Amino acid sequence: MKIKLLLICGLAAASLRAQAQSQDPPGIQNNPVMQRDYSKVGTNEYGSLNDITNGAPGLLTRSTKPGTLGSPYADGRWLTADVTLANKLPLKPIMMKYDVLAHRLVMYRPAPANDSIELDDHQVASFVLNEPASNAGPARKRLFRRFAEATTGSQHLDYVEVLHAGRYTLLKHYVKTIKRPSFQGMYSDGAPVDEIEDAPEYFLKAADGPLTPVKLTSKSLQAAAPPLAAALKTAISAQRPNSETGWASVLDATDPPVAAK
Repeated sequence: MKIKLLLICGLAAASLRAQAQSQDPPGIQNNPVMQRDYSKVGTNEYGSLNDITNGAPGLLTRSTKPGTLGSPYADGRWLTADVTLANKLPLKPIMMKYDVLAHRLVMYRPAPANDSIELDDHQVASFVLNEPASNAGPARKRLFRRFAEATTGSQHLDYVEVLHAGRYTLLKHYVKTIKRPSFQGMYSDGAPVDEIEDAPEYFLKAADGPLTPVKLTSKSLQAAAPPLAAALKTAISAQRPNSETGWASVLDATDPPVAAK
């Protein structure tokens, strides 16, 4: 009886370990990160990582079905993140992703764990994703903060990426939804897979003004920021932006960024 009980316990433990393993591609092993031993760091020096991992409901599991098209993340890569808590204490850099679809932050734990864990982000005020240089452009720091200006409670808990911050702030609110396959006999619209659709929202806000929904077009931005209209027209004509970073560059040129405090 003891032998059978030990065997059952062993199989259960193996099953839990298998479920805990990250579902990310093996390539993640090529992105090691040095993790500091937070148990030896005084609370007056750095924020406590334990404070936002002890409250996690459990090891990360998939929130979408296998074969789902699209990504639930703001950025699908594991990027080094600088996290700041509500009490202004920073955490040492960790490898992290922002799961937009599930409204959560997940952290990668390197060997020997080699898994992902959901963070209890109630204490998180903001984080910076450090994007490395690539063929697409130079290295850059991407600031995400709470959507404090949101008009609904659920959005208020989300994060927005700050694309530009000067007299005006350009914000990107990530929105993702799952499109279910529809079948109507011979009129089926495709393969039976779910698809994650991106529907980001952009907002421009003056320091003392309302939150204005905008599109990344000349007409929309000029209407939302009348004092910058003439300068925007000139910069847009010169730069011909065709991406988020391009439009942010236009605003940087017409509305000098404010240094972070």
